[in-house]
Amino acid sequence: MKKTILAASLALMTCTTAQADTLLGLYIGGQAWANQASGSFGEGSKDQAVFNFDDEYQGSYFIAFEHPIPLIPNAKIASTSLDTVGGTQLSTSFEFNGQVYSANTTLDTTLDTSYIDYTLYYELFDNDLLTFDFGLTAREIDTYIKVEDSVTTLNSDLTASGYIPMLYLSTIVGLPFTGFNFFAEGNFVSYDDNTVYDVQAGISYELLDNLAVDLDLTVGYRTVKLELNDLDDFYSDMTFDGLFVGAIVHF
Repeated sequence: MKKTILAASLALMTCTTAQADTLLGLYIGGQAWANQASGSFGEGSKDQAVFNFDDEYQGSYFIAFEHPIPLIPNAKIASTSLDTVGGTQLSTSFEFNGQVYSANTTLDTTLDTSYIDYTLYYELFDNDLLTFDFGLTAREIDTYIKVEDSVTTLNSDLTASGYIPMLYLSTIVGLPFTGFNFFAEGNFVSYDDNTVYDVQAGISYELLDNLAVDLDLTVGYRTVKLELNDLDDFYSDMTFDGLFVGAIVHF
């Protein structure tokens, strides 16, 4: 009888621990992203110059906290950097931050953009076969742009920042007994000639899966669109896309 009670108690403790790990958790992840930037920017929706940008390796990371309280959303903070350099030969005159560059001028540019996403989300499904999250994101974006005449070194620069509200969706589809999962995640919004999205999809593999810590390795493809209409006098129509590899730790 005592052995039966002890076995039942151990089973109950194991189930309770597993349930607590499922319902309450801290997630920390990051990725290295090889991307190609393309597009244009300027001081107006029609007065933009198209630049040829270099391929770059970018980094991003996130931290998320999930809990079992139904009415209170889960929270996630993610940070991404998009820094690149490029150049172009102007076919027409181009004005940037009050400085006019004449046609046939060769311009160099430095573009340093970073943003932090503050996301509140709910889990509609959360099991080994299907996870689906939805919520809202406030994207805090900071951009520094410099253009310079490669011959005369005449230059001008602009700093822009602001918040962009976005929708957030995330899903994971598990492949039973394999350790592999398909995942997709995205933030997106479109209004008043602004179209901004950040979408990624790929495959993850459960390298570790125990009560203490889980470790997933990820590989996939990510695309970021920044079509901005008057963000602190900054206008752009740019795309960043490419492959990434990453890892996610769950405590």
